Amino acid sequence: MILRPKPSRRHLVEPAHAEPFALATPVPSWLRRAARQPQTLEDAAIMAGAAIGALDAVVRRQERWAGAWRQRLALAAGAVTARQAGRVEDEVPLRDAVLLTRPGDDVGPAGRMFLAWRRLATRPTEELLSEPGIAEVLDDLGLARDDGTVSDLLDDLRQLAGAEGVVAILGGALASAERHGVGRAGAWFADALLAQRLGWGHAVPLLGTEAEPGAKLARARRPGTSLATGVERQPDQTKGLLFAHARAALRAIDLSAELGRRADRLLAVAPKLRARASDRVVEKLLSGDAIVASEKIAGMSDRGLRRLFDRLVDLGAVRELSGRTTFRIYGL
Repeated sequence: MILRPKPSRRHLVEPAHAEPFALATPVPSWLRRAARQPQTLEDAAIMAGAAIGALDAVVRRQERWAGAWRQRLALAAGAVTARQAGRVEDEVPLRDAVLLTRPGDDVGPAGRMFLAWRRLATRPTEELLSEPGIAEVLDDLGLARDDGTVSDLLDDLRQLAGAEGVVAILGGALASAERHGVGRAGAWFADALLAQRLGWGHAVPLLGTEAEPGAKLARARRPGTSLATGVERQPDQTKGLLFAHARAALRAIDLSAELGRRADRLLAVAPKLRARASDRVVEKLLSGDAIVASEKIAGMSDRGLRRLFDRLVDLGAVRELSGRTTFRIYGL
């Protein structure tokens, strides 16, 4: 059962797909220009490599706010996936469905899509592409499957894990999902495979945040032709895929810069907080997308938590994300 807050006429949530290259971040200006005007396949390859390299540097810093960053990207990916499935929910109702639903109650079809992406962002990378994990993702994304589908997907993904190059990994994951009739899961598989290849401890939702992650790739392949090779023989689709991945990487980098500034502000004011268990609240804000004002936190009463959030908002350290006067939700 979902608690039903009164609808708001305004939202303080920034759209996940606002202009992705407006923020000042340590990304070369030529890379941002290239992302706006795709040219050749060679341009796409250079741009994608540079964007992934810059993103890899962000991931390897292992910032304290990385959990909030990945979960915010998961929320954006969940909204994109919901739209692809013909649903109307955007980031605001998806967040509400998960945070305002009682434990054990159903969060609804769109809410489960968001949970699939949040699982990608929160579970260790090595746990993502197991047979139970694949089955769970397909179920959450509302995709029909049987034991044979899961087994065949797992075989394909294991093959792709040893493929050479980003095109082979990303395109092969999309192609495998299309071939098995579970196309919406392709971006999820691609992001998990890339994280494994780069040695990241947790995956970063990337292709899932793109409304069109390249044209549909290789629904079938010739006998004896690998998934990776089949994709690489389609230059137009390959270019589209590389540009989509570069755009997603730059969007993630921009969000990391924005959340990094907000996290710095939160950590700067943290010593001024006198409420009991305020340190736990700070860690929750850094490690997750958002906290509902009524969340149970050991050592803190409901009233104390609300007063703490009011104080943090006054200090400019957190934002109220729902735009409501009741059922409030707070995050970086």
